[in-house]
Amino acid sequence: MIRLRNEALDLPVRSALPALRSALEGPGGAVLCAPPGTGKTTLVPLALAGLLGDGPERRVVVAEPRRIAARAAARRMAWLLGEKVGESVGYTVRGERVVGRDDRHARVEVVTTGVLLQRLQRDQELAGVDVVIIDECHERHLDADTVAAFLVDVRAALRPELRLVAASATTDAQGWSRILGDVPVVEARGTSYPVEVVWAPPPRPVRPPHGMRVDPALLTHVASVVRRALAEREGDVLCFLPGVGEIARVAGQLGDAPAEVLQVHGRAPASVQDAVLAGPADGARRVVLATSVAESSLTVPGVRVVVDAGLAREPRVDHARGLSALTTVRASQAAGRQRAGRAGREAPGAVYRCWAEAEDARLPRFPAPEIKLADLSAFALQAACWGDPDASGLALLDPPPSGALAAARSVLTAVGAVSPGSGRVTERGARMARVGLHPRLARALLDAVPLVGVRRAAEVVALLGEEPPREYGDDLAAAWRAARRGGDGYAARWRTEVRRLTAAAESSAGAPAPQAPARDLSRGSDEHVAGLVAALAFPERVARGRGDGTYLMVNGTRAEVRAGSALTGAEWIAVAVADRPVGAGHARVLLGAHIGEDVALSAAAPLYGEGDEVAWADGDLVARHVERLGAVELAVRPLLKPAPELVREGLLAGLREEGTALLNWSRGARELRERLAFLHRHLGAPWPDVSESALHARVDEWLEPELSKARRRADLRRIDAGQALNRLLPWATGEATRLDALAPERVTVPSGSRIRLDYSDPGQPVLAVKLQEMFGLAETPRIADGAVPVLVHLLSPAGRPAAVTADLASFWRDGYRAVRAELRGRYPKHPWPEDPAAAEATRFTNARLRR
Repeated sequence: MIRLRNEALDLPVRSALPALRSALEGPGGAVLCAPPGTGKTTLVPLALAGLLGDGPERRVVVAEPRRIAARAAARRMAWLLGEKVGESVGYTVRGERVVGRDDRHARVEVVTTGVLLQRLQRDQELAGVDVVIIDECHERHLDADTVAAFLVDVRAALRPELRLVAASATTDAQGWSRILGDVPVVEARGTSYPVEVVWAPPPRPVRPPHGMRVDPALLTHVASVVRRALAEREGDVLCFLPGVGEIARVAGQLGDAPAEVLQVHGRAPASVQDAVLAGPADGARRVVLATSVAESSLTVPGVRVVVDAGLAREPRVDHARGLSALTTVRASQAAGRQRAGRAGREAPGAVYRCWAEAEDARLPRFPAPEIKLADLSAFALQAACWGDPDASGLALLDPPPSGALAAARSVLTAVGAVSPGSGRVTERGARMARVGLHPRLARALLDAVPLVGVRRAAEVVALLGEEPPREYGDDLAAAWRAARRGGDGYAARWRTEVRRLTAAAESSAGAPAPQAPARDLSRGSDEHVAGLVAALAFPERVARGRGDGTYLMVNGTRAEVRAGSALTGAEWIAVAVADRPVGAGHARVLLGAHIGEDVALSAAAPLYGEGDEVAWADGDLVARHVERLGAVELAVRPLLKPAPELVREGLLAGLREEGTALLNWSRGARELRERLAFLHRHLGAPWPDVSESALHARVDEWLEPELSKARRRADLRRIDAGQALNRLLPWATGEATRLDALAPERVTVPSGSRIRLDYSDPGQPVLAVKLQEMFGLAETPRIADGAVPVLVHLLSPAGRPAAVTADLASFWRDGYRAVRAELRGRYPKHPWPEDPAAAEATRFTNARLRR
């Protein structure tokens, strides 16, 4: 008989259970909004499973975003029931399963979202499961979003009786309600203790985060705030930092603090995680330095103070080059509330925020959804296995970005996981999905097994699945040896993953993949095996040395290794881990392996090609026959008779790069272009746009047949641009015959002179004419059917500007007197009548006029 501990009876979420049960019996789903500490993660699953003695028996699966949260939630629920884990409550995380004698024994099973995804792919009906709770849905992890979309499909098509709950303390409740089918939003009122906010910005400005870099001055400040909190407050301190490196740095600065310093992150050993969650012993104070794993689902006993550095890590992907990395960002307001709530779980507490209060309102409201930021290869494979390759039918809060999804489909096609064109999953892709790895790593595992054996393939892939510590070095083979002999936490996790991958590879055995290297490396050196597996996982990152200390990957990205690296000097390497810091010109190789050219060609075989290439380089056409592996040129020879279509494309590339200035632009051609630009601006169609971009877009209409006869830069220089440009005039409508009337080259002025118009400014052409030649003209000349007045530059007898006007009548009336007073003494031989509007225009001096 189950005996519920008294602590469970006092959890605030109990008041929301009737409304939650009603929602599940009615619409079949709910969004549960409950503040931290109310019991939504622990009491709600027990209640819905009927383990509180007041409801029907059900089997409940709870999906948590992280392994540490799944283990902790299961242990807490088992403790509330007075049982051991594996009786009424069990858990399953990657590589570890504690559910009792069989799946039916545990009424509540806590799993990670990744495990639930795999289970759904194997059994879409989730046979035997009555309720699924997606916990901490506010974090917007890609696996959680995908699980929710698949479950909505299952309810709609297979199991309408399956009940779904999305739970969180801070989330877009209405959005989740819509996704789950307009289900009710159930709110639980918390009785968490008050948390005082203490604003503790650095005394001096610190540099904002840049890529993975965090200003050391900020970390020093965070350490000082922890010391301050220990001095000012009672209880344990929970400090949030963005990553493992920052945790280690702050821990080093707290070595003499009057408390035990513990480090909690996803890579920490389970024993350390368990010790943190077990609470303080013998009254000793603790400082727990944690990443965002401690934001949700966990109560760290004894914590009364939170110190929040205000930073988080998010993925960023250069989809064009296949490089991905984490970047440091400001944590969202929702994350800040979650973190602060850790201080008020058991008693009144305080949160020290290491930023100014004025900055808080400028923070994003919620974390950015991972689907908007991450590599979508694994998501795309999951969607293809689900039968929806473009994910258009999935109920997602945010649709996947089209560019990222296209890049992911390209990766899956290259590794044979989906069919070209349709995107349907192949049998090979289904086997890859069952392995429970990123598609790249699954491909490497399956393809390497026939060549190097199951164990060695699994060992290297396990290294690639979780990047080794920096102290293992950047040589993959050396890191492999370090892991084999290592006694640290990483090595322990690596060995566990090796066992899982070995079993997965054996159960997914199938025919060898096409294009797998024919070379048998089962007894080869560590270097050969490591290089082969890395090349299979990341074929587009196979790289060839350039002779200057850098490497060119076949995807076109340049990379460099650190000084003194064991990879230095290798002709070919396979880059396993790389990043591209913001603003850096090259990628950095963080982990790689030596390979031979044969492995490079085999692993990246789909990227091999050869053919004739004509390109615009160094200011002229260059024709070559090239063998290449992606962007890496393997062999080149001159091409004497390139195909005309290749020549044409090369010339067009030159015109795009250097512009139409490559053509012969006489004065008449330039003026014709300027006149057409004027008419297009003021009258529009049918007068053509003659900007650079427009001319490139219509090159077939105006530059043929001259372009088809050209073979090099010098041939372009001989093309008469004006004659070619005439082809764009609106001859078909007859409007072309009005060119001179609408935009005349010259204008006849009162003196009888024909003065050339300057159309260099298409807004208003300029008529530059000596002032005396305009006497007697009251109105400014107009063109374009009278729509546009010219801008008259009135010149002195010496040809220098004396006045500028677009209104001659006004100038004669108001401006002429000042000009006359200034110039008549300087030019006494020229006429300066008092009434210029009534005077006779002339090109001559007074002496010529008297003859």
